[in-house]
Amino acid sequence: MDQETANYIADYFSHLLTSTEKLAFKQISSVIKLGLDSGSTDKVSLINTYKKIGWLTDDENTLLLVAGGVDILNLKAATRIMNESEENVFLNYCPKCNRLARTPAAKQCRHCSYDWHDLTNK
Repeated sequence: MDQETANYIADYFSHLLTSTEKLAFKQISSVIKLGLDSGSTDKVSLINTYKKIGWLTDDENTLLLVAGGVDILNLKAATRIMNESEENVFLNYCPKCNRLARTPAAKQCRHCSYDWHDLTNK
């Protein structure tokens, strides 16, 4: 699976993520927001607050998922989703160039600009 497809699945089918995967995405987002990815440790009270509300964790399984960064997490989550519930995922491909559209509801290709608004779903 390529990174574009993995990101698309993680973004638009997040309801299929496990609770650990959801926590892993919160962890990555919170680490970036707090600046912890740059080594900042002067935000102890904020870190404790984030842990208290469940946006940061010490859970080993979650930390293993985030170890490779967001791209690896997207790949792992998207692969699992496709293996377990492929029938619940709609990959919206352009009818002209057969590349992945920006969103599941898109009707114009971001790659070749083809517009399929006038086509009906069959």
